[in-house]
Amino acid sequence: MSTTVGSFIAGGIAACGAVSVTHSFETVKIRLQLQGELQTKRDAPRLYRGVLHGVSVIYSNEGFKGLLRGLSCAYIYQMTLNGCRLGFYDPIRTTLNNLVLSSSATATSAQRQSLPINIVAGASSGILGAFLGSPFFLVKTRLQSYSPFLPVGTQHQYRNAADGLSQIWRSEGIRGLWRGVGPAMVRTGFGSSVQLPTYFFAKRMLTTHAGLSDGAPLHLLSSAASGVVVCVVMHPPDTVMSRMYNQTGNLYASAWDCLYRTVKAEGPLAVYKGFFAHLARILPHTVLTLSLAEQTNKLMRRVEERVVPSLRKERLE
Repeated sequence: MSTTVGSFIAGGIAACGAVSVTHSFETVKIRLQLQGELQTKRDAPRLYRGVLHGVSVIYSNEGFKGLLRGLSCAYIYQMTLNGCRLGFYDPIRTTLNNLVLSSSATATSAQRQSLPINIVAGASSGILGAFLGSPFFLVKTRLQSYSPFLPVGTQHQYRNAADGLSQIWRSEGIRGLWRGVGPAMVRTGFGSSVQLPTYFFAKRMLTTHAGLSDGAPLHLLSSAASGVVVCVVMHPPDTVMSRMYNQTGNLYASAWDCLYRTVKAEGPLAVYKGFFAHLARILPHTVLTLSLAEQTNKLMRRVEERVVPSLRKERLE
């Protein structure tokens, strides 16, 4: 691994590369989640009927600009979230291993793998990133939900990311910028608690039982397995978060109120609205993020060794 700073930078760069490819599916996912908000299935209009239909409709009416709304905010959020998630995961895991596991084992406590510790480390690093990046995800969600042609949910007319942050700051203060941070932290904690542990578990299984060596096929298969698990675990709090972020005023008193009223009005499966759009986004996003992170981490290690020669000596030892 690179140093914490190196891993933070590498993780952020990898995530920005991934989000450039998957952002349009995120736009469709958010609109599907907001569609028919607090309406029965019979009464709710279906302006967007699925992933491909959503992409087609948005492109036909709004062009690429519509599909890519909020992309600048997405870059900042991804740098913050995945920089923290990939940058702090290993230091937290190593620290917990040193505190909890016996150092008298054959492998050092820093090298040993413990699934509970890996889950805690993944969740902790993800929650930290979600908290720091929440204002950018808030504005991103509102930008993506806005449509002058087929609006769903509350519509917020921001000229750009900076205008969105400014308007929220002026009307709601700092508290408004962190509106919905609770479900965002739960969502990311759920996703992060399984993303990296599943990825590294899949790598070990594929290496041990399928005989795959370190390389692109191993990284792709491991990250694909991780992406599916992340989507299943993360989507219900993701739906709550999207609605909490997009609300005006206090439509929902809390995340629990949002969850309760959504299920009561729309049925239990409402929390999985937009699931396939989410899967279409999260699967390539996870594959690209984790695969690119492997490469950017290697690049950062080489850069660090040139800048700080003592690091090369430590790694060789």
